[in-house]
Amino acid sequence: MSTTEPDALLGPADIRELAAALGVRPTKQRGQNFVIDANTVRRIVRTAEVRPDDVVVEVGPGLGSLTLALLEAADRVVAVEIDDTLAAALPATITARMPERATRFSLVHSDAMDVRELPGPPPTALVANLPYNVAVPVLLHMLDRFPTIERTLVMVQAEVADRLAARPGNKVYGVPSVKANWYADVKRAGSIGRNVFWPAPNVDSGLVSLVRRDPPETTATKREVFAVVDAAFAQRRKTLRAALAGWAGSPAAAEAALLAAGVSPQARGESLTVEEFARIAEARA
Repeated sequence: MSTTEPDALLGPADIRELAAALGVRPTKQRGQNFVIDANTVRRIVRTAEVRPDDVVVEVGPGLGSLTLALLEAADRVVAVEIDDTLAAALPATITARMPERATRFSLVHSDAMDVRELPGPPPTALVANLPYNVAVPVLLHMLDRFPTIERTLVMVQAEVADRLAARPGNKVYGVPSVKANWYADVKRAGSIGRNVFWPAPNVDSGLVSLVRRDPPETTATKREVFAVVDAAFAQRRKTLRAALAGWAGSPAAAEAALLAAGVSPQARGESLTVEEFARIAEARA
């Protein structure tokens, strides 16, 4: 563990000073809201159960609030940043505030959706304050691309957190819930108020914990299973017999696949587990 002083982390004045020096204004387009509270980032690191041997990947580090807290606790941190100005400035911030950990930090200047590999040892954890507008696709991409990520903790819009962690039968259970469940056990891990951000968003945030597990046992591919999920929720008010007609080729073919999978043709997508979606994909395959 590092013995960094508490003031190595960024406070509200530090954030504003850094932003002013860089001419940075958080943009809505990229869903940027910078965390300005050191206690909050330490809480995130604690909740993520970051260990001294972890290689943590962080998406959207911004000015470095969470990055510094992760560097205190982890072995290495790899940050993925799309913004040119922020990506250029972050290594200097790390060196200035935590010089003894600077060699354990790497920056990837890229859109997270384009990242296919990361420098250094394989990542074991993903911890991030994800931009609200791309949170779900980025999360699913990282889990898919980097199977060594065992534990994930992301801060997202509260509504997105609820959706990711929803169970079958819940009214917000949908595509993100099922697809996240393909990779991991998912649960809500806390709430974050608006006043720890600059600028303060007009929505609350939530923490979501994902612990990697094996996908369902099936002969169907992930792509085939996800195609069923997408079709089922594209018309979520319809019964699966109707909603899956396009996917299967006809309502009768959809019914046959559903019955073969042991699922009622009158059921709706929101009542099914990821295992049941896998059985439906397998029945057609």
